Amino acid sequence: MGVRLQKIISQWGIASRRQAEEMIKLERVRVNGVLAHLGQKVNPDTDTITVDGKKVSPNERPISTYLLINKPPGVVSTCYDPQARPTVLDLLPEDLRFGKGIHPVGRLDADSTGALILTNDGELTFKLTHPRHSIPKTYRVLVKGHPPEETLQKWRAGVFLDKRKTRPASIRLLDKKAGNSYLEVVLKEGRNRQIRRVAKLLGYPVIQLHRTAIGSIELKSSKKEYLLEGSFRYLTDSEIIYLNSTITENPY
Repeated sequence: MGVRLQKIISQWGIASRRQAEEMIKLERVRVNGVLAHLGQKVNPDTDTITVDGKKVSPNERPISTYLLINKPPGVVSTCYDPQARPTVLDLLPEDLRFGKGIHPVGRLDADSTGALILTNDGELTFKLTHPRHSIPKTYRVLVKGHPPEETLQKWRAGVFLDKRKTRPASIRLLDKKAGNSYLEVVLKEGRNRQIRRVAKLLGYPVIQLHRTAIGSIELKSSKKEYLLEGSFRYLTDSEIIYLNSTITENPY
């Protein structure tokens, strides 16, 4: 019985599963010399898989790497940007940027800052970004104006985006300053620009958005100091165990 090609590529640390699907669509992957197709199943013990003409195998898999970065504004959460904007990989030293298969887990939009996990563990990436999993992500959000408790309660209960209601969220007022308000927002889903879109819909547009934590993983260094903007650190063993313990086997 074969295994889906994109899953094999992900398991071998070459790319995340989504990235593997894109590589197949772009005709960068071949199986036994023949162009691969999405959904194709392979036998990793007998089939020869090449990416960009180079044979790949589990024996060449790089050491699993797990990083946390504090993403600055203006940096995109991808490995490559056609507009030549700086990417999160540009924040890493050269020995981590090339040949390791490291990629971001999920995204922060270019204007947002804060905690973002990078890894070359494709299976973990797939599971953490799958809609069935719900690791809470915590944000410090500066919005224009002073939303009343009634509005915050609407946000907590969920509002409709693209004809689908958002999941319940934790919203807490932190501070009010000069016509603006700081909120703590904790989400268990991550639709595209969700916080910005909901805040605008409720009449209190976002001025700044900063992710402070992913589950229990916070922007702190090994010395418990706050991770500087643009810096990164390796996840601890306990943080890696935490990530794996919060997910279950996906159904695919």
